[in-house]
Amino acid sequence: MSAAAPLEVLQRVWGYESFRGEQADIVQTVIDGGDALVLMPTGGGKSLCYQLPALIREGTAVVVSPLIALMQDQVDALEQLGVRAAFLNSSLDLDQRRFIEQQLVAGELDLLYIAPERLQQVAPLFDRTKLSLFAIDEAHCVAQWGHDFRPEYLQLDELGRRWPEVPRIALTATATVDTRSEIVERLGLGEARQFVSSFDRPNIQYRIAPGAQARQALLKVIRDEHDGQAGIVYCLSRKSVEQTSAWLNEQGVEALPYHAGLSGEQRRRNQQRFLREEGIVVVATIAFGMGIDKPDVRFVAHLNLPKSVEGYYQETGRAGRDGAASTAWLAYGLQDVVQQRRMIDQGGGSPVRKRAQSQHLDAMLALCETVECRRVQLLRYFG
Repeated sequence: MSAAAPLEVLQRVWGYESFRGEQADIVQTVIDGGDALVLMPTGGGKSLCYQLPALIREGTAVVVSPLIALMQDQVDALEQLGVRAAFLNSSLDLDQRRFIEQQLVAGELDLLYIAPERLQQVAPLFDRTKLSLFAIDEAHCVAQWGHDFRPEYLQLDELGRRWPEVPRIALTATATVDTRSEIVERLGLGEARQFVSSFDRPNIQYRIAPGAQARQALLKVIRDEHDGQAGIVYCLSRKSVEQTSAWLNEQGVEALPYHAGLSGEQRRRNQQRFLREEGIVVVATIAFGMGIDKPDVRFVAHLNLPKSVEGYYQETGRAGRDGAASTAWLAYGLQDVVQQRRMIDQGGGSPVRKRAQSQHLDAMLALCETVECRRVQLLRYFG
């Protein structure tokens, strides 16, 4: 175990002078071997809460993340800092996978990122490895109440049962009181310390516009307020993503599409351009954005009503991570409501799940219809 103090490691490896908010407390809790549940808004520095203890505690930290596209970015960033990091997911061939598994068992990795689907295959190797901690990122995926429930996440309670001596830290940028209690229950984190940061993002201005002529209204917002600046435009369907990005390009706005129907190579190329070039707008389904770390996104626009307040909060939270003034703009019309209700009625899922989806939609409608300050209502929703 490294004798280095957390602050010294923070300054030496990351180059930050000091911790932000509750980071120091969270880091110390995990270093001391305790479990933690961390609710911290997007851009609050969640990943540091497990990356730093991983360098101080002896062994390899295992990070479970649903975001295959971003593992590569995270690992690249860590390697540039001199941290020994790798990932295991479906993008690797057999030889690459075997090499990383050998590194794991030999104790040559500080952090290993894995997709939840891989857990069953890799688990036997954990028995032969010195483990420092388990980090469960995007922990709301375990909750039926969460806005992007992932069934593979339900197996993660096994981590606490099978390796009880290894501390666990579960992290999410969005969770209501209901979701939080479900995360605790499903992951067996009853003993964990809970850290809840403020969900207020004072630099984001929340605006909701009528749904009629939404594209024209969006173009006006981009031209008048965010000309030449980076932004994300969310649409409900792939078709609408393609049409909107083509239309914006015709109007002289450089816009790239992003949805699950594009090839992996195309998605990766568009994502890299957005991250590296100035002033690019991405038009996307909600498949885009989880874990995207671009501090200078100046606006996030929704051309359709989001399915839940949690989804909306997380998506708008991708704006203004650098603290500078940013816009969250949403076009909302009756047609959206009709369409969403139809999708819930015709969709799969149990009656309980459908009821939860309807309640999410009702809460989103209440936010759109309110006459009071939307920030107040958002914060009330998150308790």
